[in-house]
Amino acid sequence: MPQYAYIIISVAIIVVFVALFFITFVINRRTPVPKGCEHIKIDEDVCGACNVTGCSIKQKFDIEKLKKEIEEEDK
Repeated sequence: MPQYAYIIISVAIIVVFVALFFITFVINRRTPVPKGCEHIKIDEDVCGACNVTGCSIKQKFDIEKLKKEIEEEDK
């Protein structure tokens, strides 16, 4: 098989994986929240105990905490 055929196949595989990623992402975003979970709030104490630093929820809590500290220092 010629080398350009391998290149075409590998590009096609990458395109399929990217398309699958976007399709699953869109489907996940359109999925409604389960009944009974609409008003669940995340507890900051429990979330703060987590060691995952890349979590967007934890980063949101950390930013809010810093804003509160800055406001208290300005007073």
